[in-house]
Amino acid sequence: MNSEETRLLEKAGVKPTSNRILVVRALMDAPSPKSLIELETELETLERSSILRVLTVLASHDLVHLMEDGRGVTKYELCHSHDHHLHNDDHHVHFYCEKCHEVYCFEDIAVPRIPVPDGFLVKGVNFMLKGVCPSCR
Repeated sequence: MNSEETRLLEKAGVKPTSNRILVVRALMDAPSPKSLIELETELETLERSSILRVLTVLASHDLVHLMEDGRGVTKYELCHSHDHHLHNDDHHVHFYCEKCHEVYCFEDIAVPRIPVPDGFLVKGVNFMLKGVCPSCR
C-alpha cells in the first residue's frame, strides 16, 4: 500500500525515493515551515546536500514553497494545493516572532490577490508579518 507521501510525490510526477519520502514526511509533520538546518537536525540519516537536492526537486514540482522567515533564513513548507502554479489558494500569511524566532502559518488568512501586468506568471508569494507572538508578549 502506498503511503500518503508516496501518493503525493507520484501525483506530482516525482519518483518516490526513500530520501524524498523522508523529507516530505518531515514537512507534513511540521507544525510550521522548516529551515534546511532544522530538517538536517531532524533527519539525522541524511546529509545536508541530499536534503537540499530533495527540496530543489520538490520546489521544481510545486510541492514545497520557500519563504524568508524574517531573519533571512529560507524556510520550506509543503504546499497544500498541488496545482500550485494554477491556483493561488495555498498562498497564506505567515507571522515571524521577533522574540522567539518562530514562524507561524496563518492558513486561514489568504494573501491578497495582486494584479500583475500581462505576461507575468506569479509562482510564489512571501507575505510575512513580523512582531511578537502571544507566548512572548
